[in-house]
Amino acid sequence: MWSQVYNPFGSAVLSTIIAALPIVCLLGLIAFVRMQAHLAAVATLALTLAVTIVAFGMPSTMALEAAGLGAMTGLFPIGWIILNVIFLYRLTVENGSFKILQDSIAGITADRRLQLLLVAFAFGAFFEGAAGFGTPVAVTGAILIGLGFSPLAASGLSLIANTAPVAYGALGTPIVTLGAVTGLDPIALGAMAGRQLPFFSLLVPFWLIWAFAGFRGMWQIWPAILVCGVAFAVPQFLVSNFHGPWLVDVVASLVSMGCLVLFLKIWHPAILWTSPILRSGGEPSPITPRPASLSAATPSDIGERPQYTSGEVFRAWLPWIILCAFVFVWGTQTFKDLVNPLYFPKWTFEGLHNLVQKVPPVVAKPTPEAAIFGFNILTMTGTGILAAAIVAAAVMRYSPLRIIRAYGETLWVVRYSLITIAAMLAIGTLTRYSGVDATLGLAFAQTGWLYPFFAALLGWLGVALTGSDTASNVLFGGLQKITAGQLGLSEILMCASNSTGGVMGKMIDAQSIVVASTATNWFGHEGDILRFVFWHSIALASLVGGLVMLQAYVHPFTAMVVH
Repeated sequence: MWSQVYNPFGSAVLSTIIAALPIVCLLGLIAFVRMQAHLAAVATLALTLAVTIVAFGMPSTMALEAAGLGAMTGLFPIGWIILNVIFLYRLTVENGSFKILQDSIAGITADRRLQLLLVAFAFGAFFEGAAGFGTPVAVTGAILIGLGFSPLAASGLSLIANTAPVAYGALGTPIVTLGAVTGLDPIALGAMAGRQLPFFSLLVPFWLIWAFAGFRGMWQIWPAILVCGVAFAVPQFLVSNFHGPWLVDVVASLVSMGCLVLFLKIWHPAILWTSPILRSGGEPSPITPRPASLSAATPSDIGERPQYTSGEVFRAWLPWIILCAFVFVWGTQTFKDLVNPLYFPKWTFEGLHNLVQKVPPVVAKPTPEAAIFGFNILTMTGTGILAAAIVAAAVMRYSPLRIIRAYGETLWVVRYSLITIAAMLAIGTLTRYSGVDATLGLAFAQTGWLYPFFAALLGWLGVALTGSDTASNVLFGGLQKITAGQLGLSEILMCASNSTGGVMGKMIDAQSIVVASTATNWFGHEGDILRFVFWHSIALASLVGGLVMLQAYVHPFTAMVVH
């Protein structure tokens, strides 16, 4: 048995600096040195092993097993999702149906800003609610690239859009897990998050368009943004507070998409924005103004759109409809309970399992850490996506031989991304088992009356480290509860803030950035994506922290706290 040590140098400041080295190294190599992501991840993994073994005293065999467990978790389920989403996308591109799909979206509106609302925010939120774990960024990034968006716009904006829905992703998994970790009622935690996130569900669509088109470009379509945001925020509050955390994103996204499409039948912007390029971020941005008399259905400046029959449009959307159906079924607990008993092997890492012990003040009492990898391949979301892709391929009349060859080609295309994701999760898992992440968390916990602000940033840090709001809740949920009790704050508020603050870290975690670069076929530019989204992430996380401060101390916001 090895007990974690959170202050190995006898100095909280020095220990925190050493603990921060891996994340500083990773972000620095990607953003400033411009090293390829897979090389940066492997280099940072080597540094993390050195920090955990030499500085924090973790036995080397345990450290290596923790890294191995993380790498397997990276490949399954996350890499498995990315591989199969890109496989489906490439099939639809090859047979031409994706071109029809993108033209049909442009038929709803040729305005790039409105396309962002529909695809990146509303459609992405559906995939977050149904599957999570990188699926929404992979799907929306691929669609935006197909619509003609620049790689930076498609990648960065998909990441910004995939924030407000994250706490309820994968049918409420982060909130349910937070309840299990803390012993608090997940219904109450979900309701508390539902009294924080709707503010940001209203804000993020405005923020998204501002990041793409500037303030003037955003203001020109404020009625549509307001409809999209309100139609998402209101169901998000109602479902989370009066039903539970499970179907929040699915219901809110469908309502938002429906309301926006109906609104666009009666309203069109005065200026039609046809530039697919970011106005900021170091790229040129020609703006093509169009008179108000031209409706959204008018062919845009990128060329005349051919006319399609309703049957052709339906067949183009059919692969993605099949994907939605499979992903939703795969995400239900009923399906998991039915299928998992058929084939659910568990691999125990004997040199690590229950041999690492978390100790106070991170937990209330010494707690051993399990190290079991559940290879539930049949119920992994990626398997549902693969099944959907095979069914869709059959519908698109691909031969079995061509399907197999296309899969091999896709595997070759995403090989570096899979290496990167495996290394990223190895880093995150290693920091968790070694206590390095807890050292960083304890630094936030020493902020006294400012703690409600930093509670949100602690969740943000957890997601930035692990790439998952669920993992961040596992990581810091117990610490949030303990600190709240010591400071006399609401445990429900602080623990929910870990999840709601964490959603803003989703856009900068290296795993999500790699997913975005893979989906947009913009390999090697992860640093550009990170530099674009980083300050958006910091600013939005700080706003969450400000709201938590108000809910902790200032009336009437204190009346919003769930008891």
